[in-house]
This record gives sequence, C-alpha cells and structure tokens, in this order.
Amino acid sequence: MSRYLIQRITENPDIELHYKTEIVNLDGDTRLECVTWIDRATGETSSHEIPHVFIMTGASPRTEWLHGCVAMDNKGFILTGRDLDSSVEFAPARAWPLARPPQMLETSLPRVFAVGDVRSGSVKRVASAVGEGAIAVHLVHRALAEPH
Repeated sequence: MSRYLIQRITENPDIELHYKTEIVNLDGDTRLECVTWIDRATGETSSHEIPHVFIMTGASPRTEWLHGCVAMDNKGFILTGRDLDSSVEFAPARAWPLARPPQMLETSLPRVFAVGDVRSGSVKRVASAVGEGAIAVHLVHRALAEPH
C-alpha cells in the first residue's frame, strides 16, 4: 500500500483500524449487514453492524513455497521477462537455458508465467492482473508451440 494512502487512512477519524484481527464471518440477506472478527492478540470474537468491507490483498506475495524454483526480488515478488537479467542471481543459480530471451511474463523457469500482484513491478490493481492473465494465455500458447 502506498504511503500516502496509509497516511490518509490513519489520519481519517471516520476509519477505525483493527490490528491483528481476522474476519471470520460476513453476514446479511441482500447486502452486507454484519462483520465478525477475531482479535488474534486476545482471542476475543466480536460482531459489528458494518455495511462495507475493504479487502487489501497482494501486499505480501506469499511466495515462500517457490523459494529455489524461480527468481524473486528481495521482497519475495517473482521476477519476470526483462527483469531476468544477468545481474540477478537465479534461485537456484543458473543461466537462462533457452536461445530466446524470456517472454514478458515468463519466470526464470522457462514456460512458467507469473501475473498480477505476485509479480515484481506489477501495478497492484485488479484490472492490470486480469489483463496480464489474458496476455499470459497467449504467451502460454506461444510457448507450447515452440519446438522442444
């Protein structure tokens, strides 16, 4: 999340922040009426009449399971395309194995693509992730048509 947005949220008296909480239930008939969360620090569960919820995803890439499979930046976001240059140490360290350069959304593992918030340098917007997904489908077809 950008610094200016964090500042606007924390300084807004109409926004109440709940740290170390997890939403465990959303309830309502035709619209959201009630949100239930658990305070992970105390274990207390509480329900509140709230008509809106804003969900922020993608701030943390959650790519620990890929460590050693594809090249990532120092924050764990996956490097793709042009970001895969000789200055990046692949994990595991190895040179790009194909004669062609990596395609735009291709990871350091040939024919494996990454799109959306998990990708280093992504815009962090849903519309961009959807667009990248559509492009990736085309790139996958192109990669599958390559001779092996």
